[in-house]
Amino acid sequence: MIEKKREEGWVEMSEGVKRQSLVYGDKTHLTKFKLEKSVVIPMHNHPHEQTGYLLEGSMVLTIDGREHTLGPGDSWSIKGGIPHGVQVLEECLVLEVFSPVRQEYIS
Repeated sequence: MIEKKREEGWVEMSEGVKRQSLVYGDKTHLTKFKLEKSVVIPMHNHPHEQTGYLLEGSMVLTIDGREHTLGPGDSWSIKGGIPHGVQVLEECLVLEVFSPVRQEYIS
């Protein structure tokens, strides 16, 4: 699967949180997120393993009760079922890979 850069295809998940599904295969799914400054994504969990890379901005990522302040170039991996949440300090652009594929994100 090849996906060319595009401006359309953004889905507003909640106020200040947008996602764009990029490419996916049988086991992985690459997704881009735009997070506005001051957004809080409450603690949650899901069965998908989630590996991310912060392209722009800064945020506090809480994983299983531990806070991590992240900036451009920082990355993370969260096992499925582990509680996590985000507090956005500066507008962020994030790439994340989910496994298995997040079927609900495919548009």
